Amino acid sequence: MYLPKQFEVSDEDTAALLSKGGFGHLVTPAPDGSLEVTSLPLLYDAESHSLVGHLARPNPQWRYTGRDTAEAESVAIIPGVDAYVTPSYYPSKQETQKAVPTWNYEALCVHGRLQAHDDRDWLREHVSRLTDNHESGRSAPWQVSDAPERFITSQLKGIVGIQLSITRVVAKAKLNQNRTAADRTGVVRGLEQGTSSEQETAARMVAMGLDNG
Repeated sequence: MYLPKQFEVSDEDTAALLSKGGFGHLVTPAPDGSLEVTSLPLLYDAESHSLVGHLARPNPQWRYTGRDTAEAESVAIIPGVDAYVTPSYYPSKQETQKAVPTWNYEALCVHGRLQAHDDRDWLREHVSRLTDNHESGRSAPWQVSDAPERFITSQLKGIVGIQLSITRVVAKAKLNQNRTAADRTGVVRGLEQGTSSEQETAARMVAMGLDNG
C-alpha cells in the first residue's frame, strides 16, 4: 500500500481497527498466477492473531492453501470510513482558489497465510460467534440455535472456513492531515451536514484530533 508519512496510523489505532474486523475483500493468488477475490465478513481472533471467515464450498478460493500456494501471501482489505471532499469546504479556497476535490478514507490491509477449515465443530463455533457479534445490541438477537439442528447441519455442509494467519498489518487514514488546521475544520463542518457516510468520516476526523476549530 502506498503510504505517505502523514497518513500513517499509530500502532494503537491499527490494533483497534484490526480488532473490529468487518466486511472485507480477501485476495488470494491462484496456482495459475491469477488473483481470486471474495468479499466476506471477517472476525479477528486475538488468541491466534488471525482473521477468520467462511466461503461457499463451490468457491475455489479456499482450495488455494495447498502445497503450491501455501507460501504465497493473501491479503484482506477492510475499508473504513470514506467520503468525497469538495474544495468548497476549505477556507483557503476562498483566498487562493488553489484547491481540488479529494477523497477521505481509511483502509486496513491485513497480510497473512491462508488456511482452510472443514471441521464441522470449527464451522459451527465460527458461524455462532459471527452471528452473536452482529446480532448483539438487537432487542431480540437471533442465534444459530434458533434454527432446526438438521437445517443448520445442512447449511454447514455448504461452506468452508478460512483463517488468515497474520504476518503484517498496514493501516492508512487519509483524512486531510496534509491540509491546514482551518481547512480540516472546514471539512469536518461540511461533512457533518452530509450523508451518514460523510458524518461518520467527520466523526472519525474528530476522534483522531483533526478537528481544530
